Amino acid sequence: MKVTAYFAAIRTRPDRAIIKDEWIERAIRTPVREVMQRDGRIRRWVRVPEMHDRFLRVILLADGETVHNAFFDRGFTL
Repeated sequence: MKVTAYFAAIRTRPDRAIIKDEWIERAIRTPVREVMQRDGRIRRWVRVPEMHDRFLRVILLADGETVHNAFFDRGFTL
């Protein structure tokens, strides 16, 4: 999985360290929603049953494969 230097650094935070690579990869492959940002980055969400059905938001660079950020999105609804 390709990641930005920013994501590699932020991933050391306790709230981000719990996010598994497999969940990020699931969001990349089979998102429940996708939104293109004006800057070309891509937002993708996936439901994570292992975390009580919380939604994980993954931000990708414009190439569609490099992870820039990932976090549980408290405000997301389908």
